[in-house]
Amino acid sequence: MPTAAVVAIAVVSTIMGILLTYYIARFIFEQRFRQWQQDSEQKWAEERAKATRDAINQSRAVLGGKFTEQMAPFLPDFRYDPTEARFIGNPIDFIVFPGLAQGDPREIVIMEIKSGKNNQLTASERKIRQLIEEGMVRWELIQRSGQDAASGTPKLPL
Repeated sequence: MPTAAVVAIAVVSTIMGILLTYYIARFIFEQRFRQWQQDSEQKWAEERAKATRDAINQSRAVLGGKFTEQMAPFLPDFRYDPTEARFIGNPIDFIVFPGLAQGDPREIVIMEIKSGKNNQLTASERKIRQLIEEGMVRWELIQRSGQDAASGTPKLPL
């Protein structure tokens, strides 16, 4: 009988050892997992905050640039009469008609205003500059020839 008791105690001890090892390993794993979760959440919160800051700064830069573009005719280094400048915005900023205020326009100036860190022309702006430099500019006139009597809508010549 003593050997059966020893065997039973050994089996119970082994089972208890296995269970204790399982619960300790589970506890350690859960602690590590919670720590990893907290670290990941903190990392994502920091990245989200950085992305938000970057977006706000980029938006401020764009708005500041647009403000500067529109206010350029009123700045001291603008060489033309502000009343002769027409803001377009996109794809170019201004068309200036020097002499227009006196009723005698002398030339037409296509103007792009750049400010800030990235003051390079875009591909579209470079292409427009190239077309102007190559003389690929023309005048078109569209005149209304009256209105259609039946519908009241304007007629355009074909």
